[in-house]
Amino acid sequence: MIIARSPLRVSLGGGGTDLPSYYEEHEGFLVAAAIDKYIYVTVNRPFKEGIYLKYSKYEQVEKTADIVHPIIREVLAMQDPGIPRIEITTLADVPAGTGLGSSGSFTTALLKGLYAYRKKHIHQEDLARLACHVEIERLGEPIGKQDQYIAAFGGLSCFTFRKDGAVSVEPLRIPADSISDLEDNLLLFFTGYSRSAGGILKDQDDRSHRRDDEMLNNLHFVKELGYRSKAALEAGNCASFGEIMAEHWEHKKRRSGGMSNPQIDELYELGMRNGAVGGKLVGAGGGGFLMFYASDRDELRRAMRGRGLEELRFSFDYEGAKVVLS
Repeated sequence: MIIARSPLRVSLGGGGTDLPSYYEEHEGFLVAAAIDKYIYVTVNRPFKEGIYLKYSKYEQVEKTADIVHPIIREVLAMQDPGIPRIEITTLADVPAGTGLGSSGSFTTALLKGLYAYRKKHIHQEDLARLACHVEIERLGEPIGKQDQYIAAFGGLSCFTFRKDGAVSVEPLRIPADSISDLEDNLLLFFTGYSRSAGGILKDQDDRSHRRDDEMLNNLHFVKELGYRSKAALEAGNCASFGEIMAEHWEHKKRRSGGMSNPQIDELYELGMRNGAVGGKLVGAGGGGFLMFYASDRDELRRAMRGRGLEELRFSFDYEGAKVVLS
């Protein structure tokens, strides 16, 4: 049996500039951090022939082409369309649709597990590139590349998305005490809303392809906020980073009417009145987790707890996608 895992992530600045419709014309840049919440994939050889899949649903089929789960189907078809006997099971620390990059994390964990199952090694960059190929090119999803890359590499990382499709990866050179500051004061609260990122990202993707000035100017500014976030964090100025997050959220909301709703806006304002320096919804928007940087984390926790929001406590992950049992 093989067990592989990939970390989930939080975006720290520049999110949205990693879609091909933007970076192929303008280059993209963002900062992201892997967290110690994971997607797990187990790969095993069952006693009977057939393909057995256990995720939120159960599938038992004879041929790869009959698999309903799109990512598993495409990954198996790409690697070996004639697989007669395999069992794949998935588990997650956090459910899908919460803005933490679960799809990219799942794809990288699945690929990592299948490579180990065949006794092959795959480099982090090749893993990220292959996961992007599956989701963006084979499945045609209107998504970016940050989830696959941060899941593969882990850590606190800066990504530059080149016009030719290449991705440059470098670590965020943040002081050690600032890492502790972020782990103490960067807080995640579940809004109670789950959503698919597809609709919001498709609107952004379509408008970017049409060279919509409002959308492109918004993304240009968000990219600049990504650079400013990097500079603030590398200077050890976490409070300034929190203020940039607030600025980021105001511009992010303008990208789509589905980015927020009155309930989320109310929760955000509650946080800002009770100990938060700045914050935003993590991921494409529309639901999932609110992330705040707090000047008074105890006050912020009391306010969010008073509204029934559950906190997801986390530390950063520095290993990326890995095999934990073989």
